[in-house]
Amino acid sequence: QVQLVESGGGLVQPGGSLRLSCAASGFTFSSYTMSWYRQAPGKERELVAAINTAGGSTNYADSVKGRFTISRDNAKNTVYLQMNSLKPEDTAVYYCNAKNIWGMDYWGKGTLVTVSS
Repeated sequence: QVQLVESGGGLVQPGGSLRLSCAASGFTFSSYTMSWYRQAPGKERELVAAINTAGGSTNYADSVKGRFTISRDNAKNTVYLQMNSLKPEDTAVYYCNAKNIWGMDYWGKGTLVTVSS
């Protein structure tokens, strides 16, 4: 059974930091590109960051470049999103996504991040 379980969300003040984790099971984690997406109230889901299978290549949305860092630990089947200098506009539900070259595509249920004073 495929599972992606996000954790680490919560309420944080502007300028603060959070680290999201996504624990994967039920598939060959190291063969999947891992990504974080987010969806703010009333907006479409958007790609935040992605990392390739070996972890050597990453890409980020312009809005988070220099503030967020995606990483993965293939030994622990986990992908992370370190979020620094958080802004109110980062408030959203953050989703973990796994995708492979054959089109297999899995989603977690999301974790809520609220940036507010």
